[in-house]
Amino acid sequence: MLKRNSSRREAFREKLEKASAVRAKVLDEVKFIRSWAQNPLRTGAVAPSGPELAAKMASFLTPRPHSKVVELGPGTGVVTKAILDRGFSSQQLRLIEYCPEFCELLTRRYPGLKIVQGDAYALGATLSRAGDTLSSAVEDQRHSLDGIVSSLPLLTRPETVRKALLAEALEILKPGAPFIQFSYGLVAPVKPDNRSVSVFSSDWVWKNLPPARVWVYRKAH
Repeated sequence: MLKRNSSRREAFREKLEKASAVRAKVLDEVKFIRSWAQNPLRTGAVAPSGPELAAKMASFLTPRPHSKVVELGPGTGVVTKAILDRGFSSQQLRLIEYCPEFCELLTRRYPGLKIVQGDAYALGATLSRAGDTLSSAVEDQRHSLDGIVSSLPLLTRPETVRKALLAEALEILKPGAPFIQFSYGLVAPVKPDNRSVSVFSSDWVWKNLPPARVWVYRKAH
């Protein structure tokens, strides 16, 4: 009898957890739609990235004891979770988010994680205002980051702005370290001018809505 009651409690708890997860997903999508409606050029997507796309993006990062990674445009934190699940600690990761509402959500969802409210398209200047050891390393030394993961809506911005962001990111990244960007487009979101920059695209992530690919940029050693 006790075993049967315990099984029922466990089943009930699982149902509650699933219901909470569905509710959280719906609330995240509502926040995204609201943000997109207020400023579609800033938000770009009308729904958060799916877990499959997030995991694909994080798979191009390699966690090491002293790794330093920056995420751009984390939104509700789906890709953030994938990066942490990949093995990175909160001390190794910094988020740059433009929307104050998303910053508040991320602070509640990931306590202890450093979140910088600012413009990712002014990457160096925004990081320098963060005022912590990781940001100081970026400010004092070029080629100091082990990865940048971006969910920014690049295709809504002029080509010159996209190229400027990539160039600045590659200066901050260690040689060979990845700048990781997802896109719904058929071609690379940024076409590098420099032949020393390599571009790789993943297969389509069909489970994401809409389907997307991951583009990885690296500057040669």
